[in-house]
Amino acid sequence: MLITEVRAKRVNGDNRLVGIAAITIDECFVVHELRIIEGKNGLFVAMPSRKMPNGEFKDVAHPINTETRSAIERAVLEAFEKLPELSSE
Repeated sequence: MLITEVRAKRVNGDNRLVGIAAITIDECFVVHELRIIEGKNGLFVAMPSRKMPNGEFKDVAHPINTETRSAIERAVLEAFEKLPELSSE
């Protein structure tokens, strides 16, 4: 698997949400709505999810192994960290 494109943007989100991203895999498959979250130990990437009737969130797309999750997170956070800071105006 090769992540061939990452599009990220900063947001003035609720709570800990600081950005949103989309990745393209092998120039043929796109995953939208990856959320960049400010956690207790720094930034992390949350996979796209849907809120279930019981109030819990369930991932609708996610990597099935640690290596792939790490590659996605690394690519998204590298792109996000290159973005200019949001203006506070």
